[in-house]
Amino acid sequence: MSLVLADRVKQTTTTVGTGTIALNGVSVGFQLFSVLGDGATTYYTIQGDADWEVGIGIYSSNTLTRDTVLSSSNNGSLVNFTK
Repeated sequence: MSLVLADRVKQTTTTVGTGTIALNGVSVGFQLFSVLGDGATTYYTIQGDADWEVGIGIYSSNTLTRDTVLSSSNNGSLVNFTK
């Protein structure tokens, strides 16, 4: 599928580890990832306390699969988020 972008998309998560992100509630003033549509490939940013990751992933059924890491606080690799 082609790259899908939308403005002001932001959700919370409590997912830990390096796997697929389970998306929770929407942040006030933002849209849900579902605006992209199931199966959409998109850019993402994840911010933890001091850790961060930017990449390309696939949104599906309230989850985000982290397919390609473009940059991160872990030397360009998947970040193992702990909280």
